[in-house]
Amino acid sequence: MTSNNNITKVADLCDAHDSEVRILAPIFSDFGGNTSFNGIAVTVRCFEDNATLKALTQTAGNGRVLVVDGGASSRRALLGDMLGENMVKNGWSGAIIYGYIRDKAELAQLAIGVKALGAFPRRPEQKAEAIVGQAIEFAGQIINDGDHIYADADGVIILNLDN
Repeated sequence: MTSNNNITKVADLCDAHDSEVRILAPIFSDFGGNTSFNGIAVTVRCFEDNATLKALTQTAGNGRVLVVDGGASSRRALLGDMLGENMVKNGWSGAIIYGYIRDKAELAQLAIGVKALGAFPRRPEQKAEAIVGQAIEFAGQIINDGDHIYADADGVIILNLDN
């Protein structure tokens, strides 16, 4: 895996902004070809269903990060190679998945950051039962749509420097 050296290291941001940074619990592993990524959060809450995620990945990402509360379900993967390819094609920076991915080997070849709890081969359902743009909570933090997410091999943080 490679890193995107265009962003500041998460550890350095923590040092420089100790009282402002919010750190997600260290529960995620790297699955994308980029281990370092950052961008404005687009929050999604879905459970074992990625129809809404698929639709989002087909829109202009503009360097944003999909932050997905999948309820930590290990029964179905929420993101795989086809959605990862959509994300690269449409300019998304990465995804943080509080759930599972599939197509691990293929995702590792894509120029996208993907952090998730693990890999699981079963495909998701397609019900389009998701909530987009609302606050979600996992890994010890509340993540708001529009928060700035920074991620690298050291972890994932929320740091809103413009506020």
